[in-house]
Amino acid sequence: MKQDVDRRKKKGKKYHKGDLVMLSTRDLKWQMKERRIKKLTKQFVDLYKIKRVILANAVKLKLPATIKIHPVVNASKV
Repeated sequence: MKQDVDRRKKKGKKYHKGDLVMLSTRDLKWQMKERRIKKLTKQFVDLYKIKRVILANAVKLKLPATIKIHPVVNASKV
């Protein structure tokens, strides 16, 4: 069974320091008050630089002060 699961498992993208990535708005809903309708909100916002790769699935981003979330985010959110 393990072999079947491993065969179907998605390979994640490898991130490197200095890469530019777009941030998902899924966790930024309370900061995007001007767009209350989910359908009309953008799914991703701006390009942010990766400061450091913590793990294969966690990266530290260089975020502006206006975005009040923790700078270490899961790779599924970028």
